[in-house]
Amino acid sequence: MSWTATVLTLFPEAFPGVLDVSLIGTARAKGLWSLQVRDIREHGTGKHRTVDDTPSGGGPGMVMRADVACAAVDAVEQGGRPLIYLSPRGVPLDQDRVRRLAEGPGAVLLCGRFEGLDQRAIEARAMEEISIGDFVLAGGEAAAQCLIEACVRLIPGVLGAEASPVEESFSANLLEYPQFTRPQVFEGREIPAVLTGGNHKEISSWRRFESERLTKARRPDLWTLYEKAFR
Repeated sequence: MSWTATVLTLFPEAFPGVLDVSLIGTARAKGLWSLQVRDIREHGTGKHRTVDDTPSGGGPGMVMRADVACAAVDAVEQGGRPLIYLSPRGVPLDQDRVRRLAEGPGAVLLCGRFEGLDQRAIEARAMEEISIGDFVLAGGEAAAQCLIEACVRLIPGVLGAEASPVEESFSANLLEYPQFTRPQVFEGREIPAVLTGGNHKEISSWRRFESERLTKARRPDLWTLYEKAFR
């Protein structure tokens, strides 16, 4: 059975979106992974299929109801897949978590809206809260697509070059080195000579140096982890 993502959302029309283009879309067409989209509103209450209500204790906005969210979750066969709630207060998504998700059977993703989801639903269904960054979106749909794409590209056979995921950013806690291609000179800027000299040992050393330089300057948190690994 292929890696499967099931998305619970109030806006099913947002999918497949970017997941249907380029190598990710081609891989889905080939059956290397599959996407299921479920409309949370099908489990809404009353003739208007209400999915939210005012926050207890007051405050702006609306909160997704626990009974509605849990009914939507319970209608899905998880099959050992983790249940993930995309939330700005969640644990930051990193490449290690992506890799572990990609090695499993898939994931069930709940996309929040409004002011969030009733905490009782999160606890009752043991949802794993994940954030894709320190910013707030209008809903979890874009975040779900980011997570799915990050996982799918690691599935064997999805990327054209099998070595592609090995030397990219976050491998070994380093950012990826700069990339270049023709023309040799662009607006007075030349490709570094070491990359066209044919000495693979020198190229490897240059790339490692650049990865270390960029990581130290831009991501001191990763640089600390990298240094600890080599002490």
